[in-house]
Amino acid sequence: MMSDSLAPTPPMGWSSWNGFGSNINEGLIKGIADAMLTSGMKEAGYTYINIDDHWHGGRGEDGILFPDPQKFPSGMKALGDYIHSKGLKFGIYSDAGPKTCGGQPASQDHEEVDAQTFAAWGVDYLKYDYCHAPEDRASAERLYKTMGDALKATGRPIVFSICEWGQRRPWLWGRQAGGHLWRTTGDIGDSWGDSPCRWGFVLPGIDRIGFDFQRGLEQYAGPDGWNDPDMMIVGLKGKGFIPGGGCTDEEYRTHFSLWCLLAAPLMASCDLRSMDAVTREILTNTEVIALNQDPLGKQAGWVGAGEVWAKPLANGDLGVGLFNRSNDRTWVNAHWSNLGISGKYQVRDLWQHADLGVFENKFSAEIGPHACVILRLSPRR
Repeated sequence: MMSDSLAPTPPMGWSSWNGFGSNINEGLIKGIADAMLTSGMKEAGYTYINIDDHWHGGRGEDGILFPDPQKFPSGMKALGDYIHSKGLKFGIYSDAGPKTCGGQPASQDHEEVDAQTFAAWGVDYLKYDYCHAPEDRASAERLYKTMGDALKATGRPIVFSICEWGQRRPWLWGRQAGGHLWRTTGDIGDSWGDSPCRWGFVLPGIDRIGFDFQRGLEQYAGPDGWNDPDMMIVGLKGKGFIPGGGCTDEEYRTHFSLWCLLAAPLMASCDLRSMDAVTREILTNTEVIALNQDPLGKQAGWVGAGEVWAKPLANGDLGVGLFNRSNDRTWVNAHWSNLGISGKYQVRDLWQHADLGVFENKFSAEIGPHACVILRLSPRR
C-alpha cells in the first residue's frame, strides 16, 4: 500500500489506557484536551487525544456502535468537535476480534460500518487491538487489512495503529495492511523491571521493552510506518491503571529519551491536569523531541560499546544516547568508530541544554543507575 503521508513523523499525543483504564468519561477527556494546551504539551508537538477501551455503550439494531450514555452523554461527534476546537485530533479504539480486550463490542465482521461511524464522528486515529482474534499470522494480516481498507474507503484521513503486540511480526506486513504504526511488544508496566499484574502474567518494564525488544527493528521504521513499543508511562508514578510501582524521575527521563531515539510514537498517559514540574519538563523537552520528529525518519540502532544507540538526522547530525542499565554508576563510552563517523564533532547535551565542546574519536560520560546522557553531534566544518 502506498504511503498516504498521514504520519510522516511518529504521532504524538495522549491515550487514556495506562492512566485510567475503564475509568473514562466525557469530562475527563475534555479536561485532558484543555490541559494539553495549558501545560505546554500542544506547543511541544502533542496532537492526539485518544480514547482507549471501555467507551462503548453497545451496538444498535441498525448495526451501528454507540457510546456509553452515562460516560459520554453528549456523544462522540460532539466530543470530537470539542477536541478539534482546541486544534487537537481525536482518536478512538476498537479490536479486530468480535469483542475488545475489555469485553466490549468490537469490529470483526463490522469493519465497514464501524469505519464509516468513526469517520462520521470525526475520528483521526484508530487504535486496533487483537484480543479474541485468531492466533495465526495470516488471519491477523487479513483482519488488519480489512479494517485498513475500510478506513481508506471512508475518504477521511485516519491514522491506523496496529496493536497485535508484535507476536506476528507486524513490522513485516503492517504497511501493506494500511498501518501507520504497529506494536512491537505486549503492554508495558509502570516499572523499570518486570511487574506481575492482575491479569495473571508479567508485564515487562522500561528496561526490557525499550532495549531488548527493539534491538534490530530499525530497518522496518520510517515515514508513515513506525515501530511502537507501547504508550509512555512517564509521570504515572504507580498511580495509573496499569500495574507497577512506578519509576524514579531519572528512569522516566531514560524512558522518554529512548522512545525519542527509537522514533517511537509518543503517547503520554499520565494525568496532564495534575502532572508535576519534572514530568512536564520531561515530556516537553523540545530538543529531545526534535530527535523523535526528525524528518529523515530513521530509528536509532544499537551500536555496541555498552548501551549506546545512534540515530542519523536529516541535516547530517547524529542523535546519540548513552545509557546505563545497571544498578551502579558507570562510565559509558561512545566511540566514533562504532558510530560510523570520524573527525571533530560539536557535542550538545540535550537534557542540560548545553554545548559541551568539540570532541574527536569518542565521548565519555559517567552515568548513574538507570540514567542516560542524550547528545546531538554536529560535524565541525
